[in-house]
Amino acid sequence: MTRVRAITNVAGCVVLAMVCVAVEWPAGQGPPPQTQIPRTPDGKPDLNGIWQAVNTANYDLEDHGAGPSPLLLAGAIGAIPPGESVVEGGRIPYRPEALVKRNENRKNAIPGKPGRNLAADPELNCFLPGVPRATYLPHPFQIFQSQKVIWILYQYSYARREIPLGTSTEAPYESWMGWSNGRWEGDTLVVDVTGFNDQTWFDRAGNHHSDALHVIERYTPISAYHLMYEATIEDAKVFTRPWKLAMPLYRRIDRNARVLEFKCPELVEELHLGQYRKVTPTR
Repeated sequence: MTRVRAITNVAGCVVLAMVCVAVEWPAGQGPPPQTQIPRTPDGKPDLNGIWQAVNTANYDLEDHGAGPSPLLLAGAIGAIPPGESVVEGGRIPYRPEALVKRNENRKNAIPGKPGRNLAADPELNCFLPGVPRATYLPHPFQIFQSQKVIWILYQYSYARREIPLGTSTEAPYESWMGWSNGRWEGDTLVVDVTGFNDQTWFDRAGNHHSDALHVIERYTPISAYHLMYEATIEDAKVFTRPWKLAMPLYRRIDRNARVLEFKCPELVEELHLGQYRKVTPTR
């Protein structure tokens, strides 16, 4: 597919032409040959490094247009950018009553809206983001890989995961990030995640789940610098059927790239405590 786009100046004169070529692989065929994928000494793909999603999924997993800033008087700062759905088929298959709750979540997620539920948006409150949302927050994350364990350290709010490879174990308790068990299927890292509570959302648009959530993640390298990320979502309390989201992840190759400290709890003290927050004396 080829798109030609002309950009004009105010007078209407053509000043630049851009050609964008999208290569589509034939139906029924797999990804391009994986000849340059770095590997560990045991032959597995080497996923060590810092990765980041580059999309608008954290605003809304489904198609959405640009919108005003949820910070009300902030103008264009913080405004919602337009984005395309990362959900297979375009729409999340909600049960009718669960869709009603999603719509209520969406109304309550607007900071400053009279009568809103302060606890509505988990990200606003600096709660752990859950899975798969931790993957496509606008923050990088780092993968550490060994033969027996995968660790993922997220920049957002000290979130982290330990993913043992091999024998699966049951979740000992419910939590925001769930309980992960990993295995290799060829060059794909498959992570089975259970043991969630119902306190996280999939995005800022109020898409939600119950404590019956079951997520199967798939990390597939397609080059030395790209992973294809897929997550299959199962939750019979909320959805009529399992559904899938997918997106590429990009290896950060910036000079001195690293995961920095994002002290999220300190940023919500004003929101939660107001005049009762701790004030650091100034000289």
